[in-house]
Amino acid sequence: MRVDSHHHLWAISRGDYGWLTPDLAEIYRDFTMDDLDPLLDAAGIDRTVVVQAAATVAETEFLLETAAGADRIAGVVGWIDMEAPDALVTLDRLALHPKFRGIRPMIQDIADDEWLLRASLDPVFEALVERGLTFDALVLPRHLGPLLARARRHPGLRFVIDHGAKPALATGEIEAWKKDIARIAAETACFCKLSGLLTEAGDAPTLDRIRPAAEHLLACFGPDRLMFGSDWPVLNLASDYARWAGMVETLLADLPAAEAARVRGDTARRFYGL
Repeated sequence: MRVDSHHHLWAISRGDYGWLTPDLAEIYRDFTMDDLDPLLDAAGIDRTVVVQAAATVAETEFLLETAAGADRIAGVVGWIDMEAPDALVTLDRLALHPKFRGIRPMIQDIADDEWLLRASLDPVFEALVERGLTFDALVLPRHLGPLLARARRHPGLRFVIDHGAKPALATGEIEAWKKDIARIAAETACFCKLSGLLTEAGDAPTLDRIRPAAEHLLACFGPDRLMFGSDWPVLNLASDYARWAGMVETLLADLPAAEAARVRGDTARRFYGL
């Protein structure tokens, strides 16, 4: 099974995508499975995981409703207010849906870089572990320290770093990021998504620009903890689905077939329980 572990779907008229503005012309429109299915067919992708793009429970419910009518969507990563008094009630309600897999707070947009360390989040993290749910970490390089500290508190947590923590590929200043990634990979059971790199590459979204980061992720996490994701349609800001899928195939070309198959889908299937 080949799996796209990370894509989005949205309907702008829903009104809760605060970050999605008309200046992002390439993606400022609705994106549905009718748009994605032909791209998946061309790339040989069997199943997908759709991930939240708005910090609302309503959008998670929209994604769950969409997934219920789409066999290709095998899992949904949603959003809850982790500090709300009813956070656990909301989490348990969403988890009743058979395709709900876990949550993703939009950490990159939170002003407090130490937010992950707040004690008020402890009950939800503990609940994720107890219920076998996942945590997608939408972080930037500066959040890797707090993420490591949080992971140490919950060694049973199933968590994955989205987009390799968005290294600064546009400037090439990735040495500190490389050290932090290596440390979190070595000291925790964290997984990582091979996704989102092209949109961090500035005016040169090429294989050469992203290769150092992609190869570092593969070396640190290995095929058992690294999974392919497209980040479509955000990907369209820098490239297109076919081109990104082709780049990943080039990056995996020297791996044994069984290891490449893990990155293409087996690791995502195992992590999300698809």
